[in-house]
Amino acid sequence: MNAPELPHRFPPVELAAAGTVALETVLTTDAPVPDSTASPTVLFVDQSGQLGGAELSLLPLAARCAARSEVLLLSDGPFRARLEALGVRVRVTSNAKVAAIKREALRLNWLRAVPGILAQVRTIATQAKQFDVLFLNTQKALVLGALGKPLHRRPVIWHVRDIMSRDHFGQVQLRIVRWLVRHAVDLVVANSRASADALTALTGLAADAVPVVHNGIDASAFAQTDASDIHALRRRLGLPEDAWLAGLFGRLAPWKGQHIAIEALAKLPGAHLVLVGAALFGEDAYAQQLHRQAEELGVADRVHFAGFRDDMPAWMKAMDVILHTSTEPEPFGRVIIEGMAAGRPVVAAAAGGVLEIVRHRENGWLVQPGDVAGLVNAIETLRDTPALAQQLAEQAYADVQLHFSLDSYLQQMSRTIARMAP
Repeated sequence: MNAPELPHRFPPVELAAAGTVALETVLTTDAPVPDSTASPTVLFVDQSGQLGGAELSLLPLAARCAARSEVLLLSDGPFRARLEALGVRVRVTSNAKVAAIKREALRLNWLRAVPGILAQVRTIATQAKQFDVLFLNTQKALVLGALGKPLHRRPVIWHVRDIMSRDHFGQVQLRIVRWLVRHAVDLVVANSRASADALTALTGLAADAVPVVHNGIDASAFAQTDASDIHALRRRLGLPEDAWLAGLFGRLAPWKGQHIAIEALAKLPGAHLVLVGAALFGEDAYAQQLHRQAEELGVADRVHFAGFRDDMPAWMKAMDVILHTSTEPEPFGRVIIEGMAAGRPVVAAAAGGVLEIVRHRENGWLVQPGDVAGLVNAIETLRDTPALAQQLAEQAYADVQLHFSLDSYLQQMSRTIARMAP
Protein backbone atom coordinates (compact mmCIF):
# COMPACT_ATOMS: atom_id res chain seq x y z
CA MET A 1 0.00 0.00 0.00
CA ASN A 2 1.22 3.49 -0.79
CA ALA A 3 2.25 5.55 2.21
CA PRO A 4 0.48 8.91 2.49
CA GLU A 5 2.58 12.00 1.94
CA LEU A 6 2.77 13.47 5.42
CA PRO A 7 5.15 16.02 6.90
CA HIS A 8 7.30 14.92 9.80
CA ARG A 9 10.03 16.27 12.02
CA PHE A 10 12.22 14.70 14.62
CA PRO A 11 13.46 16.72 17.58
CA PRO A 12 17.15 17.39 18.06
CA VAL A 13 18.60 16.37 21.37
CA GLU A 14 19.78 19.94 22.08
CA LEU A 15 17.10 22.57 22.53
CA ALA A 16 16.79 26.16 21.38
CA ALA A 17 17.95 28.81 23.84
CA ALA A 18 15.54 31.38 25.20
CA GLY A 19 16.65 34.75 23.90
CA THR A 20 14.68 36.96 26.26
CA VAL A 21 16.11 35.55 29.46
CA ALA A 22 19.66 34.58 28.46
CA LEU A 23 19.18 30.85 28.84
CA GLU A 24 22.03 29.85 26.54
CA THR A 25 23.41 27.42 29.09
CA VAL A 26 20.22 26.39 30.85
CA LEU A 27 19.41 23.48 28.60
CA THR A 28 22.86 22.14 27.74
CA THR A 29 23.25 18.52 28.72
CA ASP A 30 26.80 18.87 30.08
CA ALA A 31 25.97 21.45 32.76
CA PRO A 32 26.06 20.09 36.32
CA VAL A 33 22.75 19.40 37.97
CA PRO A 34 22.30 21.62 41.05
CA ASP A 35 22.40 19.72 44.32
CA SER A 36 19.40 19.87 46.63
CA THR A 37 21.08 22.26 49.07
CA ALA A 38 21.76 24.85 46.34
CA SER A 39 18.51 24.43 44.44
CA PRO A 40 15.89 27.16 44.72
CA THR A 41 12.66 26.63 46.58
CA VAL A 42 9.71 26.25 44.23
CA LEU A 43 5.96 26.61 44.50
CA PHE A 44 4.31 24.54 41.77
CA VAL A 45 0.70 25.44 40.95
CA ASP A 46 -1.66 23.16 39.03
CA GLN A 47 -5.34 23.69 38.37
CA SER A 48 -6.41 20.06 38.55
CA GLY A 49 -6.56 17.27 41.07
CA GLN A 50 -7.12 14.77 38.25
CA LEU A 51 -4.36 12.77 36.58
CA GLY A 52 -4.13 14.34 33.14
CA GLY A 53 -1.04 14.66 30.99
CA ALA A 54 0.07 17.93 32.61
CA GLU A 55 -0.16 16.37 36.06
CA LEU A 56 1.68 13.20 35.06
CA SER A 57 4.52 15.36 33.72
CA LEU A 58 4.66 17.48 36.87
CA LEU A 59 4.65 14.44 39.17
CA PRO A 60 8.32 13.37 38.75
CA LEU A 61 9.52 16.99 38.67
CA ALA A 62 7.77 17.81 41.93
CA ALA A 63 9.15 14.60 43.44
CA ARG A 64 12.69 15.54 42.37
CA CYS A 65 12.27 18.94 44.04
CA ALA A 66 10.33 17.60 47.03
CA ALA A 67 12.87 18.65 49.65
CA ARG A 68 12.56 22.32 48.69
CA SER A 69 9.17 22.68 47.06
CA GLU A 70 5.44 22.47 47.51
CA VAL A 71 2.53 21.87 45.14
CA LEU A 72 -0.57 24.04 45.35
CA LEU A 73 -3.60 22.44 43.69
CA LEU A 74 -6.65 24.47 42.73
CA SER A 75 -8.89 21.41 43.08
CA ASP A 76 -8.61 18.12 44.93
CA GLY A 77 -8.40 14.65 43.46
CA PRO A 78 -6.21 11.58 42.98
CA PHE A 79 -3.26 13.72 41.88
CA ARG A 80 -2.85 14.90 45.47
CA ALA A 81 -2.53 11.34 46.76
CA ARG A 82 0.03 10.48 44.06
CA LEU A 83 2.14 13.49 45.00
CA GLU A 84 1.96 12.80 48.71
CA ALA A 85 2.94 9.16 48.14
CA LEU A 86 6.20 10.49 46.65
CA GLY A 87 6.87 12.71 49.65
CA VAL A 88 5.72 15.96 48.05
CA ARG A 89 4.06 18.56 50.28
CA VAL A 90 0.65 19.49 48.87
CA ARG A 91 -1.90 22.19 49.66
CA VAL A 92 -5.34 22.45 48.09
CA THR A 93 -7.26 25.68 47.62
CA SER A 94 -10.48 25.30 45.66
CA ASN A 95 -13.33 27.51 44.56
CA ALA A 96 -16.30 25.93 42.81
CA LYS A 97 -17.06 28.92 40.57
CA VAL A 98 -13.46 29.28 39.46
CA ALA A 99 -13.19 25.54 38.81
CA ALA A 100 -16.35 25.73 36.68
CA ILE A 101 -14.87 28.22 34.22
CA LYS A 102 -14.86 26.69 30.75
CA ARG A 103 -13.15 28.13 27.72
CA GLU A 104 -16.35 27.76 25.69
CA ALA A 105 -18.24 30.23 27.92
CA LEU A 106 -15.44 32.37 29.24
CA ARG A 107 -17.00 35.82 29.63
CA LEU A 108 -20.02 34.96 31.77
CA ASN A 109 -18.15 32.43 33.86
CA TRP A 110 -15.35 34.87 34.60
CA LEU A 111 -17.81 37.57 35.68
CA ARG A 112 -19.55 35.23 38.10
CA ALA A 113 -16.24 33.95 39.41
CA VAL A 114 -14.51 37.30 40.02
CA PRO A 115 -14.67 37.12 43.86
CA GLY A 116 -13.30 33.59 43.82
CA ILE A 117 -10.61 34.55 41.31
CA LEU A 118 -9.41 37.41 43.51
CA ALA A 119 -9.36 35.13 46.54
CA GLN A 120 -7.27 32.51 44.75
CA VAL A 121 -4.91 35.15 43.34
CA ARG A 122 -4.27 36.33 46.91
CA THR A 123 -3.85 32.76 48.19
CA ILE A 124 -1.30 31.88 45.52
CA ALA A 125 0.57 35.16 46.06
CA THR A 126 0.72 34.62 49.82
CA GLN A 127 2.16 31.15 49.33
CA ALA A 128 4.55 32.26 46.59
CA LYS A 129 6.26 34.75 48.92
CA GLN A 130 7.68 31.78 50.82
CA PHE A 131 9.49 30.42 47.75
CA ASP A 132 12.17 31.53 45.29
CA VAL A 133 10.30 30.61 42.10
CA LEU A 134 6.65 30.28 41.12
CA PHE A 135 6.10 27.48 38.56
CA LEU A 136 2.69 27.51 36.88
CA ASN A 137 1.91 24.16 35.33
CA THR A 138 -1.44 24.80 33.61
CA GLN A 139 -3.29 27.61 31.91
CA LYS A 140 -5.69 28.46 34.74
CA ALA A 141 -2.73 28.39 37.09
CA LEU A 142 -1.04 30.90 34.76
CA VAL A 143 -3.90 33.38 35.07
CA LEU A 144 -4.29 33.10 38.83
CA GLY A 145 -0.57 32.96 39.57
CA ALA A 146 0.68 35.62 37.19
CA LEU A 147 -2.04 38.14 38.10
CA GLY A 148 -0.66 38.13 41.63
CA LYS A 149 2.90 39.03 40.64
CA PRO A 150 2.62 42.58 42.02
CA LEU A 151 1.83 40.95 45.36
CA HIS A 152 4.46 38.21 45.47
CA ARG A 153 7.20 39.59 43.14
CA ARG A 154 8.71 36.18 42.47
CA PRO A 155 10.08 34.95 39.13
CA VAL A 156 7.27 33.26 37.23
CA ILE A 157 7.72 30.24 34.95
CA TRP A 158 4.80 29.00 32.89
CA HIS A 159 4.90 25.53 31.36
CA VAL A 160 2.68 25.89 28.29
CA ARG A 161 1.06 22.61 27.29
CA ASP A 162 -1.53 23.90 24.82
CA ILE A 163 -1.56 25.13 21.26
CA MET A 164 -2.68 28.68 21.89
CA SER A 165 -4.67 29.49 18.77
CA ARG A 166 -8.17 30.61 17.83
CA ASP A 167 -8.91 27.03 16.78
CA HIS A 168 -8.75 25.96 20.41
CA PHE A 169 -9.47 29.00 22.59
CA GLY A 170 -11.73 32.02 22.71
CA GLN A 171 -10.54 35.48 21.75
CA VAL A 172 -10.84 36.84 25.30
CA GLN A 173 -8.81 33.98 26.73
CA LEU A 174 -6.08 34.45 24.12
CA ARG A 175 -5.89 38.17 24.90
CA ILE A 176 -5.48 37.43 28.61
CA VAL A 177 -2.71 34.92 27.93
CA ARG A 178 -0.95 37.29 25.55
CA TRP A 179 -0.99 40.12 28.11
CA LEU A 180 0.22 37.93 30.96
CA VAL A 181 3.04 36.40 28.95
CA ARG A 182 4.22 39.83 27.88
CA HIS A 183 3.96 41.55 31.26
CA ALA A 184 3.87 39.05 34.13
CA VAL A 185 5.78 35.91 33.10
CA ASP A 186 9.56 35.73 33.22
CA LEU A 187 9.94 32.52 31.23
CA VAL A 188 7.67 30.24 29.23
CA VAL A 189 8.76 26.65 28.66
CA ALA A 190 6.85 24.70 26.01
CA ASN A 191 6.25 20.97 25.85
CA SER A 192 6.73 20.96 22.07
CA ARG A 193 7.83 23.16 19.20
CA ALA A 194 4.20 23.20 18.05
CA SER A 195 3.12 24.73 21.37
CA ALA A 196 6.03 27.18 21.30
CA ASP A 197 5.33 28.32 17.73
CA ALA A 198 1.66 28.96 18.48
CA LEU A 199 2.55 31.02 21.55
CA THR A 200 5.16 33.12 19.77
CA ALA A 201 2.67 33.78 16.98
CA LEU A 202 0.12 34.91 19.56
CA THR A 203 2.42 37.08 21.67
CA GLY A 204 4.91 38.41 19.14
CA LEU A 205 7.84 36.98 21.10
CA ALA A 206 10.95 36.04 19.17
CA ALA A 207 10.89 32.56 17.69
CA ASP A 208 13.71 31.45 20.01
CA ALA A 209 12.25 33.07 23.14
CA VAL A 210 10.34 29.96 24.24
CA PRO A 211 12.58 26.95 24.93
CA VAL A 212 11.18 23.50 24.29
CA VAL A 213 11.51 20.69 26.81
CA HIS A 214 9.78 17.57 25.58
CA ASN A 215 8.07 15.37 28.13
CA GLY A 216 10.03 12.37 29.27
CA ILE A 217 9.01 9.02 30.68
CA ASP A 218 10.67 6.27 32.67
CA ALA A 219 10.99 3.47 30.13
CA SER A 220 12.17 1.10 32.84
CA ALA A 221 8.65 1.07 34.27
CA PHE A 222 7.50 -0.57 31.06
CA ALA A 223 10.37 -3.05 31.07
CA GLN A 224 9.25 -4.29 34.49
CA THR A 225 5.95 -5.54 33.05
CA ASP A 226 6.30 -9.10 31.80
CA ALA A 227 4.35 -9.60 28.57
CA SER A 228 6.05 -12.85 27.54
CA ASP A 229 2.77 -14.65 28.19
CA ILE A 230 0.32 -12.28 26.49
CA HIS A 231 -2.62 -14.57 27.22
CA ALA A 232 -1.92 -14.53 30.95
CA LEU A 233 -1.52 -10.75 30.92
CA ARG A 234 -4.81 -10.23 29.11
CA ARG A 235 -6.55 -12.71 31.36
CA ARG A 236 -5.34 -10.75 34.41
CA LEU A 237 -6.71 -7.53 32.91
CA GLY A 238 -10.01 -9.07 31.88
CA LEU A 239 -9.37 -8.69 28.15
CA PRO A 240 -10.05 -11.15 25.29
CA GLU A 241 -7.05 -13.45 25.19
CA ASP A 242 -6.99 -14.29 21.48
CA ALA A 243 -8.40 -11.15 19.85
CA TRP A 244 -6.38 -8.59 17.94
CA LEU A 245 -6.47 -5.55 20.28
CA ALA A 246 -6.11 -1.89 19.41
CA GLY A 247 -5.74 0.33 22.47
CA LEU A 248 -6.61 4.01 22.77
CA PHE A 249 -5.44 5.69 25.98
CA GLY A 250 -6.55 9.03 27.38
CA ARG A 251 -9.50 10.84 28.84
CA LEU A 252 -12.80 10.49 27.00
CA ALA A 253 -13.23 13.82 25.22
CA PRO A 254 -14.51 14.76 21.74
CA TRP A 255 -11.18 16.15 20.55
CA LYS A 256 -9.38 12.97 21.63
CA GLY A 257 -11.32 11.21 18.86
CA GLN A 258 -12.50 7.99 20.44
CA HIS A 259 -15.49 8.18 18.10
CA ILE A 260 -13.09 8.05 15.14
CA ALA A 261 -11.62 4.80 16.46
CA ILE A 262 -15.07 3.25 16.98
CA GLU A 263 -16.08 4.20 13.44
CA ALA A 264 -12.92 2.59 12.10
CA LEU A 265 -13.53 -0.55 14.16
CA ALA A 266 -16.81 -1.11 12.32
CA LYS A 267 -14.73 -1.62 9.16
CA LEU A 268 -12.27 -4.02 10.82
CA PRO A 269 -13.91 -7.43 11.35
CA GLY A 270 -12.39 -9.42 14.17
CA ALA A 271 -10.48 -6.53 15.74
CA HIS A 272 -11.29 -5.25 19.23
CA LEU A 273 -10.91 -1.72 20.61
CA VAL A 274 -9.91 -1.04 24.22
CA LEU A 275 -10.63 2.48 25.50
CA VAL A 276 -8.58 3.17 28.62
CA GLY A 277 -9.60 6.44 30.23
CA ALA A 278 -12.50 8.25 31.82
CA ALA A 279 -14.49 11.44 31.29
CA LEU A 280 -12.50 13.60 33.70
CA PHE A 281 -13.72 17.13 33.06
CA GLY A 282 -17.50 17.01 32.66
CA GLU A 283 -17.47 15.09 29.39
CA ASP A 284 -19.90 12.42 30.57
CA ALA A 285 -22.29 13.17 27.68
CA TYR A 286 -19.53 12.28 25.23
CA ALA A 287 -18.83 9.03 27.08
CA GLN A 288 -22.50 8.10 26.79
CA GLN A 289 -22.41 9.03 23.11
CA LEU A 290 -19.55 6.57 22.57
CA HIS A 291 -21.58 3.75 24.08
CA ARG A 292 -24.51 4.62 21.82
CA GLN A 293 -22.26 4.80 18.77
CA ALA A 294 -20.84 1.33 19.47
CA GLU A 295 -24.36 -0.06 19.80
CA GLU A 296 -25.59 1.60 16.60
CA LEU A 297 -22.61 0.35 14.60
CA GLY A 298 -23.03 -3.17 15.94
CA VAL A 299 -19.58 -3.31 17.55
CA ALA A 300 -20.51 -2.97 21.23
CA ASP A 301 -19.22 -6.50 21.88
CA ARG A 302 -15.83 -5.48 20.44
CA VAL A 303 -15.41 -2.16 22.28
CA HIS A 304 -14.10 -2.48 25.82
CA PHE A 305 -14.52 0.57 28.07
CA ALA A 306 -11.82 0.00 30.69
CA GLY A 307 -12.18 3.33 32.51
CA PHE A 308 -9.26 4.98 34.29
CA ARG A 309 -6.39 2.58 34.95
CA ASP A 310 -3.27 3.18 36.97
CA ASP A 311 -1.16 0.34 35.55
CA MET A 312 -0.46 1.87 32.15
CA PRO A 313 2.53 -0.35 31.20
CA ALA A 314 0.50 -3.54 31.63
CA TRP A 315 -2.48 -2.26 29.66
CA MET A 316 -0.32 -0.98 26.82
CA LYS A 317 1.71 -4.15 26.59
CA ALA A 318 -1.51 -6.15 26.35
CA MET A 319 -2.31 -4.43 23.03
CA ASP A 320 -1.27 -5.28 19.48
CA VAL A 321 -1.26 -1.61 18.45
CA ILE A 322 -1.59 1.74 20.22
CA LEU A 323 -3.86 4.34 18.62
CA HIS A 324 -3.82 8.12 18.87
CA THR A 325 -6.84 9.67 17.15
CA SER A 326 -6.99 13.32 18.24
CA THR A 327 -9.04 15.45 15.86
CA GLU A 328 -7.19 18.64 16.82
CA PRO A 329 -3.41 19.19 16.87
CA GLU A 330 -1.95 17.57 19.96
CA PRO A 331 0.34 19.86 21.97
CA PHE A 332 2.69 16.93 22.54
CA GLY A 333 1.31 13.40 22.78
CA ARG A 334 2.53 11.76 25.97
CA VAL A 335 0.49 8.63 25.26
CA ILE A 336 2.50 8.16 22.07
CA ILE A 337 5.87 7.97 23.79
CA GLU A 338 4.32 5.67 26.38
CA GLY A 339 3.17 3.35 23.61
CA MET A 340 6.66 3.49 22.12
CA ALA A 341 8.17 2.59 25.51
CA ALA A 342 5.74 -0.33 25.75
CA GLY A 343 7.25 -1.75 22.57
CA ARG A 344 4.03 -1.57 20.58
CA PRO A 345 3.54 -0.02 17.12
CA VAL A 346 1.80 3.35 17.28
CA VAL A 347 -0.67 4.85 14.81
CA ALA A 348 -1.03 8.59 15.41
CA ALA A 349 -2.81 11.65 14.06
CA ALA A 350 -0.32 13.75 12.10
CA ALA A 351 -0.64 17.22 13.64
CA GLY A 352 0.92 19.38 16.33
CA GLY A 353 3.62 17.95 18.57
CA VAL A 354 3.03 14.44 17.22
CA LEU A 355 5.18 15.39 14.22
CA GLU A 356 8.10 15.91 16.62
CA ILE A 357 7.79 12.30 17.81
CA VAL A 358 6.61 10.05 14.97
CA ARG A 359 8.34 9.51 11.63
CA HIS A 360 5.97 7.85 9.19
CA ARG A 361 6.75 4.17 8.60
CA GLU A 362 10.05 4.55 10.46
CA ASN A 363 9.05 4.53 14.12
CA GLY A 364 5.26 4.67 13.76
CA TRP A 365 2.42 5.31 11.33
CA LEU A 366 0.86 8.70 10.68
CA VAL A 367 -2.66 9.40 9.45
CA GLN A 368 -4.43 12.69 8.95
CA PRO A 369 -6.65 13.75 11.89
CA GLY A 370 -10.20 12.49 11.48
CA ASP A 371 -9.31 10.24 8.53
CA VAL A 372 -11.25 7.06 9.27
CA ALA A 373 -10.20 5.37 6.02
CA GLY A 374 -6.55 6.16 6.72
CA LEU A 375 -6.86 4.74 10.22
CA VAL A 376 -8.45 1.57 8.89
CA ASN A 377 -5.67 1.21 6.32
CA ALA A 378 -2.98 1.66 8.97
CA ILE A 379 -4.50 -0.91 11.32
CA GLU A 380 -5.09 -3.41 8.52
CA THR A 381 -1.51 -3.02 7.29
CA LEU A 382 0.02 -3.56 10.71
CA ARG A 383 -2.29 -6.49 11.44
CA ASP A 384 -1.50 -8.15 8.12
CA THR A 385 2.23 -7.36 8.19
CA PRO A 386 3.54 -8.33 11.64
CA ALA A 387 7.16 -7.92 10.52
CA LEU A 388 6.53 -4.25 9.72
CA ALA A 389 4.70 -3.76 13.01
CA GLN A 390 7.65 -5.25 14.89
CA GLN A 391 10.14 -3.12 12.96
CA LEU A 392 8.26 0.08 13.81
CA ALA A 393 7.94 -0.94 17.45
CA GLU A 394 11.64 -1.69 17.82
CA GLN A 395 12.71 1.62 16.29
CA ALA A 396 10.16 3.49 18.43
CA TYR A 397 11.50 1.84 21.58
CA ALA A 398 15.04 2.92 20.71
CA ASP A 399 13.91 6.46 19.91
CA VAL A 400 11.97 6.98 23.12
CA GLN A 401 15.00 6.02 25.20
CA LEU A 402 17.26 8.35 23.25
CA HIS A 403 15.03 11.41 22.89
CA PHE A 404 12.33 11.23 25.56
CA SER A 405 13.95 9.91 28.71
CA LEU A 406 12.70 10.99 32.10
CA ASP A 407 16.21 11.81 33.27
CA SER A 408 16.78 14.23 30.39
CA TYR A 409 13.43 15.93 31.04
CA LEU A 410 14.15 16.33 34.75
CA GLN A 411 17.66 17.65 34.21
CA GLN A 412 16.52 20.26 31.70
CA MET A 413 13.61 21.43 33.85
CA SER A 414 15.77 21.54 37.00
CA ARG A 415 18.38 23.71 35.27
CA THR A 416 15.69 26.02 33.93
CA ILE A 417 14.18 26.52 37.37
CA ALA A 418 17.61 27.02 38.97
CA ARG A 419 18.58 29.75 36.51
CA MET A 420 15.39 31.69 37.16
CA ALA A 421 15.97 31.91 40.91
CA PRO A 422 16.90 35.38 42.23
